[in-house]
Amino acid sequence: MIHLLEQRGLADQVQVDSAGTGGYHIGEPADHRSLQAARKRGVDLPSRARKFERADFVRFDYILAMDDANLDALKRLGGGENVHLLRDFDPESPKGSSVPDPYYGGAQGFEIVLDQCFAACEGLLQHLELETR
Repeated sequence: MIHLLEQRGLADQVQVDSAGTGGYHIGEPADHRSLQAARKRGVDLPSRARKFERADFVRFDYILAMDDANLDALKRLGGGENVHLLRDFDPESPKGSSVPDPYYGGAQGFEIVLDQCFAACEGLLQHLELETR
């Protein structure tokens, strides 16, 4: 998302952050295979893992989950109408679709995940443009 916002000159208008519902890798960078796949596309993944906090519900207008398990966890924490599945913003993706976890697969899985994230982020940007008109 940051990459797409920078391409459009909107990076200073939208705050983007990433957090997990579990605290497994706090402080660590993205998986080296994610970083490698992103670099091939000219995308930097600067974030470090952190755990989602209840205050994030107030800090952000949109809370985006990658899959149903994380969506459910966010709703149990008190998330409401601002909690969505990321891929629900991709008009080509069936509603309720999850981004698959590529961790236990090969490098191609990370490419697929990037494709899905790019499509969903493009859709989210279009949604935001319509919302702000």
